[in-house]
Amino acid sequence: MDTMKIGGYIQHLRKAAGLTQKELAEKLGVSFQAVSKWENGDALPDTGLLLALCDELNTTADKLLNGGSVLLKNRKLMRVEDVIIGFENMEDIGRYFGENCDFFTGMVEGINRKMNMDLLQYLRHRDTREVLWAEVLIQGILSGRTVDMDEVEANFTNKKMIAEIKKYMDKTVDCL
Repeated sequence: MDTMKIGGYIQHLRKAAGLTQKELAEKLGVSFQAVSKWENGDALPDTGLLLALCDELNTTADKLLNGGSVLLKNRKLMRVEDVIIGFENMEDIGRYFGENCDFFTGMVEGINRKMNMDLLQYLRHRDTREVLWAEVLIQGILSGRTVDMDEVEANFTNKKMIAEIKKYMDKTVDCL
C-alpha cells in the first residue's frame, strides 16, 4: 500500500468536501493530528474508522485504500446518447402503458422520492432535461465511469451543465 498516495487522496477528498482536518477529526472522533498523519502518509486510518471515513469522504474503502486509482482504472465510457435514450424510454413507458399505469406512476414516484424532484416537470423542457442528463453523467463519473467531453458539448446547450460535468471529470483526473 502506498501510504503517500492514500494520504493525498484523503486530503483531496477532505478538501473537496469542504472540511478542515479538525472538522473531519471531530466527525470521526479522532484528533486532527491523526488526520494530518493520514494525509502526510505517516499512518493509515484504523480499520475500525475506515467505513466511517469513507462515508464522510463519499468514497469506498477500495478506492480509498488504492489512493483513488481504482476510480480511474478501466473506466468505462458513458455515452451521452445512451443517457438521452434512457430518458426517452422512460417517457415511452408512460405513452405506451398510460401515465396512470401503476408501473409508470411507481417509477416516477420512486425517482421523485429518491431525487426529491418532479421528474415529469423536468422532462417537459429542454433546459431541465439537460439537468437530468448532467445528474446521471455526474453520478456515473463519481462511480468510476468517464464521458467524452466533445460528446457532452455536442449534446448540451446549457453551458453551466457542460462546465459542471467538466469539473467532475477534472476532479477524477486530479486523483491520479
